[in-house]
Amino acid sequence: MSTLQTLDRGLRALDVVARSSNGITVADLARELDVHRAICYRIVATLEAHALVARTEDGRIRLGVAIPVLASRFEPQLARDVQPLLQELADTTGATAFVSAAQGTDCVVIMVAEPEGALLRVGYRVGSRHPLDTGAAGIAILALRPEQPGDPESVRVARRDGYSLTRGQLEHGAVGIATGVALPDTVAAGLERSVGVVAIDGLDTERAAEAVIRAARALEGLVTA
Repeated sequence: MSTLQTLDRGLRALDVVARSSNGITVADLARELDVHRAICYRIVATLEAHALVARTEDGRIRLGVAIPVLASRFEPQLARDVQPLLQELADTTGATAFVSAAQGTDCVVIMVAEPEGALLRVGYRVGSRHPLDTGAAGIAILALRPEQPGDPESVRVARRDGYSLTRGQLEHGAVGIATGVALPDTVAAGLERSVGVVAIDGLDTERAAEAVIRAARALEGLVTA
């Protein structure tokens, strides 16, 4: 397969910048790309012209404002493809299924599906917001992040088990199960997501956990296919 070298270098540069949380100098970026500094300056200038990267006051390169704009345009496409998958998860488990996103220190519900014929529903709706370290959805997102010495026990357990399980943290009697969705460069692109289910007692947690993990892998496949 043939590729355009200049475009390939530009995309690789974006990837390097995205992984550099404190920004990166042109010299360091040139070393990462294994190109002459003059070539790297032209790559950066081109990306900067399209607002894909920006320079800090000290000259370091970081992601630009066009990145979240592209991400926001990606969301409606993802929602359209994910909704049937989410409905299947709800029907399989008999519980409210959801996709949540990290927004700062909060976890926000961005998609919901209810099981067919459900009589008792949990008050977990689009726009519901709670701290990331409370509730299965947020804990699952934290478990995807690199391990930190101060990680709560709930995050360490979720990282070990592959899913988080909480009881009564957000609503009395509610049981929540969620797992993180490992999209490429999730933190840098602002695309930290989790998928899960929540129900009032009686949830078969083992069966639900398996279904949630399958849904997460299917969702990842939609993005990376």
